[in-house]
Amino acid sequence: MKKGMLMFWIVVVILIVAALGAALFLKTGPSNLDSFAQCLKDKGAIFYGAFWCPHCQNTKRMFGSSEKLLPYVECSTPDGKAQLQACIDKEIKSYPTWEFADGSRLTGERTLQELADKTGCALPEAQ
Repeated sequence: MKKGMLMFWIVVVILIVAALGAALFLKTGPSNLDSFAQCLKDKGAIFYGAFWCPHCQNTKRMFGSSEKLLPYVECSTPDGKAQLQACIDKEIKSYPTWEFADGSRLTGERTLQELADKTGCALPEAQ
């Protein structure tokens, strides 16, 4: 019986390690939105947000691991009580705010399609 329990726990540990490894790969591996996020940056779009903003977190989550490629500017001071000078200078009043090369802005949570329409960046085809 002890041998059977030991084998059970070894299998459980192996499955947990495999699941964690797969989750890490999916989080950090290339995403099908990499080229879209890069295009937004190349087209001069800027995403202004704050770390404490749930709508900003939702926007980042929408991009998955491609979030790292977003043209993101953090507006909040580390204590979350004030706005950084770069965002004060740009007169950012709400989060998230997307500013585009033509000077226009979109505020609030936006869909990928809205960002694609605004910038001309192509969305990858659904898989």
